[in-house]
Amino acid sequence: MQSIRKTLLWWLAGGLLAAIVVATGLIYAQARQEANALFDYQMQQVAAALPSQWIDPPPPALAAIAGDDDVVIRIWDDTGRSLYLSHARPDLPARAALGFSDVRTPEGPWRVYSVAYGPAVVQIAQPYSARHEVAARMALRTVAPLLILLPLLGWIVWLAVGRGLAPLGSVAKQVQARDAAALSPLPTQGLPDEIRPLTNALNDLLARLGAALAHQRAFVADAAHALRTPLAALKLQLQVADRAQDEDERRAAHADLHRGVERMIRLVGQLLTLARQEPGAADTQRAPVALDAVAADVVAELSPAAMHKGIDLGIAMESQPASVTGNGDALRVLLVNLVDNALNYCPRGARVDVSTGHAPDGGAQLVVEDNGPGIPAEERERVLDRFYRPAQAPTGGSGLGLAIVREIAQGHDATLALEEREGGGLRVVLRFPFKAAA
Repeated sequence: MQSIRKTLLWWLAGGLLAAIVVATGLIYAQARQEANALFDYQMQQVAAALPSQWIDPPPPALAAIAGDDDVVIRIWDDTGRSLYLSHARPDLPARAALGFSDVRTPEGPWRVYSVAYGPAVVQIAQPYSARHEVAARMALRTVAPLLILLPLLGWIVWLAVGRGLAPLGSVAKQVQARDAAALSPLPTQGLPDEIRPLTNALNDLLARLGAALAHQRAFVADAAHALRTPLAALKLQLQVADRAQDEDERRAAHADLHRGVERMIRLVGQLLTLARQEPGAADTQRAPVALDAVAADVVAELSPAAMHKGIDLGIAMESQPASVTGNGDALRVLLVNLVDNALNYCPRGARVDVSTGHAPDGGAQLVVEDNGPGIPAEERERVLDRFYRPAQAPTGGSGLGLAIVREIAQGHDATLALEEREGGGLRVVLRFPFKAAA
């Protein structure tokens, strides 16, 4: 994993060096421009300082100027006769046009200035290399302080990056110093705007983790409470079987024990199913699920039990298939619990109907209704709680069926409503959001 500090330092150092390089280029270009203007002006001043009448030998001032190897001075009379040449440069033209001009030679370009003074023509030439050398020295004098200060700037950048990342290290130390049970939110006061979103996200995660752990602790406590009574009953039934005086008593005790084991198996199975729907539990990948097919399978599976109890179990589907995106196994468990719950509460001769279709908002809809005793309005919310069983509930139940239904519905963003059926009974409606509809 690459270090943020190193990444920032590399980018800042690279940007600083690039800025210095660009600044050096701009300063050098400006220095060349100024050097050209300065030397052009100097050439004009030298030409203007020459005497209007040529004398031999030349004046000392001209001899001093001509002693510079980077400057070539030539003077002609009006007939073209050479009056003076400081030192020969065969690559220069014999006579250039009046004014400033550039001449290219094998040694490089030259700057030439020619002007007429009375009967004489003065030509002064200078190589561009001399001007470039002066420009380079000017640019170096300007950039040198920046280069000298570069280590200091690097040290300042290092301190600035470290100071900027210090709050992030502080947050990391706070998280590292906590134990597994410390889920209180991290303080966000005084944090930079760039780090506050990360801290807020961590606090949201801690809040969800705390809720999941509280949910899990409540589930474990409820499960222990729910298992205590059946286990005590099994122990009592086992003692009765051990104390049986004859075969008939022993057979009856074994039958009671067998039914108790079956209830225990059912309870444990429901607890495992409920645990799989807990927040944070592993979730299988979701895919389009046809509610019609799920409903048909569940009705076919539970039809023998309905016939045995003398209950009419039917199904109704719309012509347009209803589908949702979700976990097919979980949706099947949901419907099995709803239908099984209806079969357990309805008396012989009752009717249970399962229907699938589309809700008014365009989403899918699943309905299970019966003409049994129903659930009083004041208890319709409580029956969704774990292990809650109404007073009129039949024996043998665990109070987990509708709790499982609610957990699965919430996992699919579906709304669950317990309503009174027209004519009496219970109507359970699940509406899946339109975004989940296939």
